Amino acid sequence: MSVIRSSRSSVACVQDQGSRPVARIRAFGRKGWLPAFRDATLFKTAYAFGTRRNETRMLDAADSDRNPHGGEFGEYGRCQVRFGKAKKGSPPKRRGVLTVFDWTPDVLDEWFTEVRPLFGTDNNPAAWPSERGLRIGCQRLNSRFIAYRKALGLDDGLDFHSFRRSYVTHLIEDGWDPRFVHEQVVHEHASTTSLYTCVSSDFRARTLRRHLDSTITAALQTQTGRHA
Repeated sequence: MSVIRSSRSSVACVQDQGSRPVARIRAFGRKGWLPAFRDATLFKTAYAFGTRRNETRMLDAADSDRNPHGGEFGEYGRCQVRFGKAKKGSPPKRRGVLTVFDWTPDVLDEWFTEVRPLFGTDNNPAAWPSERGLRIGCQRLNSRFIAYRKALGLDDGLDFHSFRRSYVTHLIEDGWDPRFVHEQVVHEHASTTSLYTCVSSDFRARTLRRHLDSTITAALQTQTGRHA
């Protein structure tokens, strides 16, 4: 089970590997810059909300709205996932995922207001339009992810789902309440969320040091109290 990181630099690399070619392709007047920009924004969105591949693919342009408790995110305070993973024989689950990263609104606003309209998206509700159809396909997502992974020289074990694992791991490392993280990704069992949490060695070392320091401080205070 792989997490995209290396002090989070690998997450940024996979995301930016889609962004960097955009400027180069556009500068040379090549039409491929639009799909490249779409791929980069889609990857960033998957990480920003911890969404699965099909959940991300099936997002519509209208699936962002305000969070009254997070006004600083504007129109992008919440992502409405309409095609969540379902149990066998059941319809897709719906859930709302709250925005937690301050860079998310800027990324989405640029895409939806400036770039996506260039696809000619009249009457197309899809957030990520395809060059040949209404919506980008799963096979295309896989092939583009693999292309960026190879270009960056990242571990072959990384896949699209690694964005979701990284989202859970990084929130836990940043001190977010595990219950909140569980509600964001909506695993059926909290134990599943814990399996996704692949905290780094640095995080484990800092956690150990913090607890050891608190234990030593408490012991010294007790000892000082006895001498007094």
